[in-house]
Amino acid sequence: MTVTIYHNPRCSKSRQTLQLIRDHDLEPTIIEYLKTPPSHSALKQIIALLKISPRELLRQKEPAYNELKLDNPALSDNEILTAMVENPILIERPIVIQGKKAVIGRPPENILEILNV
Repeated sequence: MTVTIYHNPRCSKSRQTLQLIRDHDLEPTIIEYLKTPPSHSALKQIIALLKISPRELLRQKEPAYNELKLDNPALSDNEILTAMVENPILIERPIVIQGKKAVIGRPPENILEILNV
């Protein structure tokens, strides 16, 4: 089964997660989401697999979070998704998907619950 990682090579947790996948003799499909951001519909599917709300996938410590006033509770899920598509740095990372399961690799060991190893 294919493993996909939404990866930022500059992020230590993302690099550790990628290495953990490889340590289990798996070579994932790597999507550098800052270079190739997911579409609105793809992001919606990822969030559904993660079983979280769009707001829970936001990186709140990024400057864009405050600049775009994403702490506003009146924002709809659709508005939050649009902000992440337009500013992919706001997407929490890394996200690992295998089949119909997904998890955020924070900590990297979280991915072990979905890998078929």
